[in-house]
Amino acid sequence: MELVLQNLDFLLKGAYYTLLITMVSMFFGFILALIVAFARLKGNIVIRNIAIFYISIFRGTPILVQIFIIYYGLPDYGIRLGPLTAAFLSLSLNIGAYLSETFRGAILSVSKGQTEAAMSLGFTPWQTTYKVVLPQAARVAIPPMGNTFIGMLKETSLVSIVTVTELLRTAQLLIAQYYIAMPFYIAIAVMYWLMSMLFSQLLTRVEKKLSKAY
Repeated sequence: MELVLQNLDFLLKGAYYTLLITMVSMFFGFILALIVAFARLKGNIVIRNIAIFYISIFRGTPILVQIFIIYYGLPDYGIRLGPLTAAFLSLSLNIGAYLSETFRGAILSVSKGQTEAAMSLGFTPWQTTYKVVLPQAARVAIPPMGNTFIGMLKETSLVSIVTVTELLRTAQLLIAQYYIAMPFYIAIAVMYWLMSMLFSQLLTRVEKKLSKAY
């Protein structure tokens, strides 16, 4: 483990990029998921079918293939993205497809009586959605969203194939330098586990607060 300690700064830099990719991808994926969820619930038949097709594509194909298409395939058509941009885009599109179904199910779980009561009090459709539906849907969506978030944290390791220096890529570079693998693989496994546990604890606290509020 001496080599791990000697290169801890380098590994922590890789962990930083792992967290950065996870947070940025989750942020844009979250926004995209809300748009797609409402497109399926409120859109006309064309918009609904576009949303369904998007979800089907990104849930029905491996994320590794999606990364290859965006980073290696798009240049065939003159679209060249940097490794980090390609990572953000591919993971955001993927997570958006999965979260959109989580959000749609959570919104549908809110009783219609809640919506009718809000409308009878003079709430506009937007106020009803923002103040009544979404807060209650959030309580339902948090647990599966947390699982998706943690899954995304681990799936960032796949972007190492496009030379993004996240945690796995960092370990691979150190292994190539020192010709020894096990200490570095164990080190990054522990780091992934610690980050996952941290996010699990944070999401558990958020879930408890929402349960008390509603």
